[in-house]
Amino acid sequence: MVAQHDETREPAVAYVDPLGEPYLQTRFALPVRPATFLRRPRLAAHLDRALRTPLTMVNGSAGAGKTLLVADWAAGLGQPVAWFTNEAGDQGGGMFWAYVLQALRAACVPLSAEVGCPADANRVDHRLLARLADELSGLERPALLVLDEFDRVTTPGTAEQLGFVLQHAGAGLRLILVTRTEPLLPLHRYRTAGTMTEIRDAELAFTAEEAAEFLDLHGLRLSAEATRALVERTRGWAAGLRLCAMAAQEDPDPEGYLKDFEAGRSTVADFLLAEVLKRQPPHTQDLLLRVSVVERFCPGLVTALTGRDGVESVLAELHGQNAFVEDLGHSWYRLHPLFGEILRAHLRVRSPGLEPELHRRAARWLRASGCLPEALGHGAAAGDWDFTARALVDDLAIGQLFTGLRADDLAELFSHMGPEVTSAAADLVRAARDLSDRDVDRGLAHLRRAEERMAAQTPDAAGRLSCVLLESLVARLTGAPGRAEAALATAEELRGEVPAQLLDKHPEVIALLLTHLGSTRLWAGRLDEASTALSEAAECPGGASTALPREDSLGHLALIDYLNGWLDRAERKARAALSETEQFGLTHPPGSGLGHLVLAAVAVDRDDLGQAQTLLDEAPGPGTGPPDPVTAAGRSLATARLLLARGEPGAAVAAADPAVPALVASPWAEAHTALAASAAHLAEGRPDSAAKVLDDVSCDGEPALVAEIAWARLAAGDRDSAIGLLDGLHPRARTGPGVTVRAALVRARAAHEAGDVATARKLLARALLEARREHLRRPFLDAGPRIRHLLDAPPLQALAAGWLTPDGTAPHTGPGTAAEPATLVVEELSGREREVLRRLAQMMSTEEIAADLYVSVNTVKTHLKSVYRKLGVNRRADAVRRARERGIL
Repeated sequence: MVAQHDETREPAVAYVDPLGEPYLQTRFALPVRPATFLRRPRLAAHLDRALRTPLTMVNGSAGAGKTLLVADWAAGLGQPVAWFTNEAGDQGGGMFWAYVLQALRAACVPLSAEVGCPADANRVDHRLLARLADELSGLERPALLVLDEFDRVTTPGTAEQLGFVLQHAGAGLRLILVTRTEPLLPLHRYRTAGTMTEIRDAELAFTAEEAAEFLDLHGLRLSAEATRALVERTRGWAAGLRLCAMAAQEDPDPEGYLKDFEAGRSTVADFLLAEVLKRQPPHTQDLLLRVSVVERFCPGLVTALTGRDGVESVLAELHGQNAFVEDLGHSWYRLHPLFGEILRAHLRVRSPGLEPELHRRAARWLRASGCLPEALGHGAAAGDWDFTARALVDDLAIGQLFTGLRADDLAELFSHMGPEVTSAAADLVRAARDLSDRDVDRGLAHLRRAEERMAAQTPDAAGRLSCVLLESLVARLTGAPGRAEAALATAEELRGEVPAQLLDKHPEVIALLLTHLGSTRLWAGRLDEASTALSEAAECPGGASTALPREDSLGHLALIDYLNGWLDRAERKARAALSETEQFGLTHPPGSGLGHLVLAAVAVDRDDLGQAQTLLDEAPGPGTGPPDPVTAAGRSLATARLLLARGEPGAAVAAADPAVPALVASPWAEAHTALAASAAHLAEGRPDSAAKVLDDVSCDGEPALVAEIAWARLAAGDRDSAIGLLDGLHPRARTGPGVTVRAALVRARAAHEAGDVATARKLLARALLEARREHLRRPFLDAGPRIRHLLDAPPLQALAAGWLTPDGTAPHTGPGTAAEPATLVVEELSGREREVLRRLAQMMSTEEIAADLYVSVNTVKTHLKSVYRKLGVNRRADAVRRARERGIL
């Protein structure tokens, strides 16, 4: 007869467990920390809260470093800690509690013999648990109990028993659970009461600074950039960092190894496949392998990839298990980057040829769900270029190849599409890519082929509107306003056929159409009509998708204002243009940046030649292809005027011709080229040649051109012709000081030459009043000695003082004028310069000012240079002091 065991009897020494086997002492020992263990003070400080809360949970994925963290913390407490590693999993409630009791006794927790020990490996008597809780509650010093690998406890009964003991032990027990999953305890009660300490996966992740220290312990000293890249790839996962460091130690180029190593063929892969993937049931393993081809996934997408329904609970469980499945919210998940890499490599070995099919399924599900960017990526990965091109065109997203944050990504994506793809959509995409590089011939050839194929198919409004958009760009690049007008007319017909939601989704299409139309009208000299189209483009809905066309249209509007003589308006619009892209962090495509060019031309007219050169240098270069005619002409105009102001007429003539092929001549571009040549001839002492250059220039009654040509003819000695041009000019409301001042100076000089000094002074006074508002200096510096002599008269001195001359004396001119800024009084600050100055007075750094104003650091530096120059100082403190002295601040 076998004697019955009494749980309440006092064992002399608990040497054996309920099965009669010796206790495994290693399960009660604190794990040994390796020599390369990094103590992280922020986590240790968080764990210190465990001494004040009944329950602490350290919850993280496999290899997150949770066990070593708690072991190191426990070793440094200076008091006994009961440690139990539950490596055997669920062997029954009796076995679990026998080991817990043995751990407490091994830590010298004073438990009486009356508590007893379970006799049955599968069960424990409730009276034993009640006696244990009672004795713990009476302890003077709470017992510290660490249960490692608690995620192996999956029996609800055992968790309930532990909850009972924890609740009734009161202040006598501090329980610390180290687990991969949330335990089956009423955690919500402890969280609500604020009696629980939690350290989770995100907090366990190494920061870049911690990773650098950790790698240093392995003898690896990487650059900050390489360290950050490794932390991003591993998400700060402790085991991943350790395994990568150990592997890199064996490589002669550790940094190169860590940058390019294949995760699927590394010890990291062995760890994750064994510890994470193979712990899952077969159907979950298959799910993980299939979702590895996508960046993120939700139940619907997982069903499309696996063919199985009801996956919501599986995904939630994987996340709850810390199985390297991250919850993004709204039922979307993603894999840990390294885990995803390893699963993809494993998928190729386990199921060769399946990956393209999974990409194809993902592409179609994402396309139907409205996730176009991801659908395009998966379509390309599947090699299904016909689907990918059609998805882009059918979504009316062709304009994204020219604007927005994804232009470069799309260009790179479709660069892999081969010539074997012969659909209309594929040809449209090829045309867009060529035209974005300003290769008009190739782009037009692809566009014609797409139109031919489209004509043989069922009419597709989105595809046809995409063709029209590309036609308008061709018109702009070739200077063909008629073609642009025809494109817009077709677009208006198609707008009623294209689904409204597509037009609302892609406002960049209309913005680009209007900008291209406005540019061609401006090139043709139809400034009012151009302004109408460009203003409509500038008012298109905001956002990153329309930022570049809005900037482009504002830059064109700024040029129109400049040509019409409104310097302040031109400056405001040009600065507004630049801020459009700066606020979204967009880079200017090559050949753009008309705003910089207009600002440079304005700076020349204000005789701020250094600023003008800076702005020209900052303007984006032409890139690989020729710029559009308007931008090319704008650069030529600003550059030629700067060179003339510097006394370099030969260089100015060379720079004046935009030299772009255009189907229609531009009256203002041709006129400014001729004016530069005429000024150069005058500077070289050839007035006859200067006059002859202007003979073939047509100004078509445009006030800006009339005033410029009249100025040039008078300078060449043809006074009657100059006055005749001005007499035939009908004043128009849109003509600004840049035009009227030059016209007044022409008449003033003509009157002075005719001996009518009084009229000359009246005209000069009117010119000074007009110019002062816009700080227009250059015309007076170029006006000649007779006009400058008139400025010596006291009434005119007063009008010139404070902005044109320092003390009312006449300004000097000639080569070198710009190199003598002391001869000119500091001009007024612009609105944006005042904003920068106010923040300077608040001791803000350049970077802080840039962030506060939503502009780039380089833009702030440009404003600061201008502020220093205008205030006549070289340092920040002096600028603030001078501004306060003058009442600016």
